[in-house]
Amino acid sequence: MAVDRDHVLRSAAALLTRKSTSTMDEVAKAAGISRATLHRQFAGRDALVRALEALGIAECESALEAARLDEGPAADAVRRLVRAIEPAAGLLAFLYSENQLFEGEQQNAGWNRIDQRIADLFRRGQSGGEFRIDLTPAWLTEALYGLLASGAWAVQEGRVAANDFTHMIVELLLGGALRKDEPRSDTSPRHETRREES
Repeated sequence: MAVDRDHVLRSAAALLTRKSTSTMDEVAKAAGISRATLHRQFAGRDALVRALEALGIAECESALEAARLDEGPAADAVRRLVRAIEPAAGLLAFLYSENQLFEGEQQNAGWNRIDQRIADLFRRGQSGGEFRIDLTPAWLTEALYGLLASGAWAVQEGRVAANDFTHMIVELLLGGALRKDEPRSDTSPRHETRREES
């Protein structure tokens, strides 16, 4: 019987996003195959993680296309991107914790392509006056990754409703990234009133 590699990968992704320390035996069981069959597909955990990395990059690049990053206001494109990437957020959270994927010369060039496209989106927002210019596109990109991973973990652990995923990430990120017309200061009327009342 032929083994459906995509099914095995997605079963592994679903398991490892819930329990990153799962053994290969547990992965095989989740996929409904024997350990020997799993080993024929992936020589070990490192090979499995690398295959999951390729899947995660493909999912990200698909989300980038679906989000139409070059259309309309940059803030709207960020909203579309978070919504499009949500189904893969758990897998990305798992990959984000696998340090060996981001060290040395073996780093997959796909991550650089994704970084560049997202940074370009934030750069476009800065050029158009939507986003603050004191926060670099690289930092905004890293902040987005961190929020996606944290959101995925919070949903998996039941601390946040899945329906709130996109809203909570977008509102927190854009709340800090959007350029304000009139920045608040300690001498605003609101603060003066509080001082007078005290």
